[in-house]
Amino acid sequence: MANIFEYHGGSVIGMKGKNCVAIAMDRRLGSQYKTVGMNFQRIFKMTDRCLLGLIGLGGDVQSFSAFLKYRINLYSLKEGRSIQPRTLGWLLATSLYKKRFGPYFIEPVLAGLDENNEPYLATTDSIGTMTDKDDFFCIGTGSELLLGACESFYKQDLEPDDLFEVVAQSMLSGTDRDAFSGWGAVVYIITPEGITAKTLKARMD
Repeated sequence: MANIFEYHGGSVIGMKGKNCVAIAMDRRLGSQYKTVGMNFQRIFKMTDRCLLGLIGLGGDVQSFSAFLKYRINLYSLKEGRSIQPRTLGWLLATSLYKKRFGPYFIEPVLAGLDENNEPYLATTDSIGTMTDKDDFFCIGTGSELLLGACESFYKQDLEPDDLFEVVAQSMLSGTDRDAFSGWGAVVYIITPEGITAKTLKARMD
């Protein structure tokens, strides 16, 4: 039986830079080896300085992103301020842990800048076990291939343009070798000035 986390395919990279952070996704939605969509959204805007990438079952990706946005809106109404990335990381983890007996079939990567413009990057498993200590994370069906490319290209304290180039080349290199990922990619860069998105062309087979 196929792994339910890999059924719809897809890959996501998150990577820290100097006062910036990047997150990238591929665009393929599949039914195992069959491609059924070429513009599937896996990265969602949670706040003006924080993005969430989700890999896994397509329906759960959409359901959980909407649920977490609802929780963030409640936080903003109650506290009167925008939620910070580290706090959002724990909200993400506890939300998944509450559903541990009937979990969402997803893996998330959270990327954002805090109030001091320090990059924050975190990932969890499907029941909320979190880690936020690494400089980059790779999730999805192409994670092993992406990890090797990231380890080769990554350097600490990359400027936004250099960070984009590293993430873009890592994503293209990894997804070209993964049958469940690809069909183009989108790279988001979060800086103190805002969020920019760039679309990459890739193999379409």
